[in-house]
Amino acid sequence: MNRDELEGKAQALKGQAKQVAAHLMNTPALHDEGVADEVAGETQEAAGLIRRKVGQAIEDVGRAIKK
Repeated sequence: MNRDELEGKAQALKGQAKQVAAHLMNTPALHDEGVADEVAGETQEAAGLIRRKVGQAIEDVGRAIKK
């Protein structure tokens, strides 16, 4: 797991927490902010996953070339 994946998960969780708090306090603006944070976090996490997979593929190609 790389830094983007970790930070993305944290931001998504923060967004979910804001949504729960907004529901309890009946604050639609906070709910919308939570949704935005969750989506941004999921996007960052996905970008980190892609970066990790590309890095692994490059390493695999490098190992195959060395053989």
